[in-house]
Amino acid sequence: MAPTSVDGGAIASIPALLDRNAEQFGSKTAYREKEFGIWQSWSWAETREEIEAFALGLISLGVKKGDFIAIIGSNRPHLYWVFPAAQMVGAIPVPIYQDSASDEMAYVLDHCGARFVVAEDQEQVDKVIEIQENLHQFEHMIYLDPRGMRKYDHGKLHEYAQVQATGRAQRQENQPELDARKGAITAQDICVMLYTSGTTGKPKGVVLSNRNVIETSKNSCDFDHLGPGEDIVAYLPMAWVGDFIFSIGQAYWTGFCVNCPESEGTLITDLREIGPTYFFGPPRVFENQLTQVMIRMEDAGATKKWLFDTFMAHARKVGGDILDGKTVGAWDRFKYWLGDFFVYAPLKNSLGLSRVRVGYTAGEAIGPEIFDFYRSLKINLKQLYGQTEATVFITQQPDGQVRSDTVGVASPGVELKIAESGEVFYRSPGVFEYYYKNADSTASTKDAEGWVATGDAGFIEPDTGHLRIIDRAKDVGKMADGSLFAPKYVENKLKFYPNILEAVVFGNERAECTAFINIDLNAVGNWAERNNIAYSSYQELARHPKVMEMVQHHVEEVNESLAEDEMLSGCQVHRFVILHKELDADDGEITRTRKVRRRTVEEKYHDIITALYDGSPSISTRTEVTYEDGRKGHIAATLEVRNAKTVPVRAPKPVAAE
Repeated sequence: MAPTSVDGGAIASIPALLDRNAEQFGSKTAYREKEFGIWQSWSWAETREEIEAFALGLISLGVKKGDFIAIIGSNRPHLYWVFPAAQMVGAIPVPIYQDSASDEMAYVLDHCGARFVVAEDQEQVDKVIEIQENLHQFEHMIYLDPRGMRKYDHGKLHEYAQVQATGRAQRQENQPELDARKGAITAQDICVMLYTSGTTGKPKGVVLSNRNVIETSKNSCDFDHLGPGEDIVAYLPMAWVGDFIFSIGQAYWTGFCVNCPESEGTLITDLREIGPTYFFGPPRVFENQLTQVMIRMEDAGATKKWLFDTFMAHARKVGGDILDGKTVGAWDRFKYWLGDFFVYAPLKNSLGLSRVRVGYTAGEAIGPEIFDFYRSLKINLKQLYGQTEATVFITQQPDGQVRSDTVGVASPGVELKIAESGEVFYRSPGVFEYYYKNADSTASTKDAEGWVATGDAGFIEPDTGHLRIIDRAKDVGKMADGSLFAPKYVENKLKFYPNILEAVVFGNERAECTAFINIDLNAVGNWAERNNIAYSSYQELARHPKVMEMVQHHVEEVNESLAEDEMLSGCQVHRFVILHKELDADDGEITRTRKVRRRTVEEKYHDIITALYDGSPSISTRTEVTYEDGRKGHIAATLEVRNAKTVPVRAPKPVAAE
């Protein structure tokens, strides 16, 4: 049976859980990886041997207690093994987003003072070499994939397999030192340092202890009855706290299997082959999947399309009730059974979600239609609310209490409160220790009693205890007439449409709301092909009159929906533009986790915002862009400014002054 506490016991760290799993689940598969189309697997016993060999090699390289080891790459078992290996020798693992530009990478490596870097391949090695002269504490780099590395200077460059080989060769000499370091780990020691996405400034290093990770993993696994029989697919960035807690924390607590797909392009195929039982995806993943389904249905034959439309209409009617165990009539159950045979089961199989027992989405609000679509297929998709500073979990949705308009109740061990300003606060065993080298931010985020300010505005339903999030607290403002301005709420409504990839809404202290729109090139491109609309670029497609009309229709539908909400009816979008380029992390407009950097967008596109408010029918603009190879260039375009129809409403009640 899994241990129940880290207090005073042997299970005080991820390496201690690894030892337990190797003894208790020795022959059970711990990791799978697909390479060259073939699945390879490692048992828990084999995983411990691989990790210990690497840890011994780190000691041979001179890793000391307290050193920081950066990890850069995609989801590979060998890179996941660096985390416990670093912890075994008293070092602190620091994962970095693999798609980071060199300057972003340089900031994190310099800020934490990493002496060692473990990189996946030549691409990541080259990024570090490019910036190494500015990294005064950097000493050694270890690479996993040797392809293309033969002619590099290997004075301070080491192959991963060779580090392991050295560790095995020097096992007798270094094993006592490794055992001593492992034995000295406590629950209070640092487990990992994860950097925030940096929506409002430089990323902050969030220090999480072993207690944070293990207690949170235990509580969240208990909540959903997760056990060693689960299969997950690890495909999200390793630098993101969600991937860390699912693929390291919960995996080591329960002993379940972590499966690494071959590549981003093979993810759907690999999902079908693995059939995860526990699955997490940000809303964009589920939106993209649904978009692809609807695109295929548009191209399907008449009979197939009739079956899909007929049975999906029935699924939306009763599927969620059947999933929640509610009373459903015999005829409806029989019709759903038929639908499962003809439509639902094949569809779930094509999505790779046939075996999902527990699924979660978080990070952004998911559209009710999208959320209900998956639940109508009897996929137990739920929402959670979390932060890096909470070791993910703040709220979760219990089975039978799943709704699209809340993020659930407080997770086990979590306390919630709402400040007078409407900001959500929490405290829990998962509350981070501190921000690295940033005492001021630590003090402003976490008070002496352990309460953490989320930065989000929301309220707790008195009758259910469910938390509802309105918007980022700093983004919630007032319109000129005193009514509530909540841009994220409106943006999420706009993004419910598959044709809209991103939206940024403006209006604080103004008389009207306006918006920037990014179209989804895949969805709109497929629509254009079906309608014989030729285009050669995103920019050309975005300014096509029929695309403009389609987006205007979506905006006006959102306005109709907003008009029914007394609090937010003043946030209807009066004017909008479809931007000439997608908002891009390389251009600093969004974070690596696709959160909009509002201040950057407002500064960069101030001329377009001015045109939205001065009545201009169009605006000519020139924007700097960053190409994939790092070169800078410019895109010039003339954008049409469109007026959207709004719905008259009663005068909204002014927001009470704080």
